[in-house]
Amino acid sequence: MLKARVEEALNQQLNEELFSAYLYQAMSADFQRKNLPGFASWMSIQAQEEMAHARKFYKFILDRGGKVQLKAIAQPQAEWSSPSAAFAAGLTHERHISECIHNLYAVSEEERDYPTRVFLHWFIEEQVEEEATSEEWGEKVKRVENDPSGLFAVDKEAATRTFDLVLAFGPAA
Repeated sequence: MLKARVEEALNQQLNEELFSAYLYQAMSADFQRKNLPGFASWMSIQAQEEMAHARKFYKFILDRGGKVQLKAIAQPQAEWSSPSAAFAAGLTHERHISECIHNLYAVSEEERDYPTRVFLHWFIEEQVEEEATSEEWGEKVKRVENDPSGLFAVDKEAATRTFDLVLAFGPAA
């Protein structure tokens, strides 16, 4: 059974993950509107990953006998001044999510909630990857942003990103 403080923190993280999906879907829409379909696809896949993260929190709360509380999701920004500005915003957001996960881990430590600590290990590792990927793509986009042919090539490369539902949710989800 989850302690009230841990349950509240897990539900807050669930909301953070849902907001993340909204944010990346907003970025996808902005890129689509700007005729950058590769970046739009990349961000749409990022949104799917965030929904998978939210689903993991949702399921974990229920598996631990907790109550899921789906709170209002804040409206994300709708447009960015440039592709590099969008990717920079993504990196800033991923750093925020890492901090949220670390704070949640601290709560689980304080409450001596060992199952939650174990559960969060995957997210801690995932956030290292998320930040590295966001930084890599942000730099890649920034380098070619003022070169239309370079931007076209990187946009085309971004379109090759895929989403693996089994890897995201696990075979038993």
